Amino acid sequence: MPKLSPPRAVTFLVSLALIGLALASLYLRIPTIGPTVVKFRTWFFVGGYVVLALGVVSRSL
Repeated sequence: MPKLSPPRAVTFLVSLALIGLALASLYLRIPTIGPTVVKFRTWFFVGGYVVLALGVVSRSL
């Protein structure tokens, strides 16, 4: 079993930004990147959680 460690602040903030964009696209209209986020909303959610999971499993991320 791999050793788990807390993710670095940058990794956490990137995952938070991805998940935040996906959530915001549900309720708000995002002017510049809105159509892209709405089109790939599920992948923004998945990507945010994958980045966070990699940050927990990997020490260097």
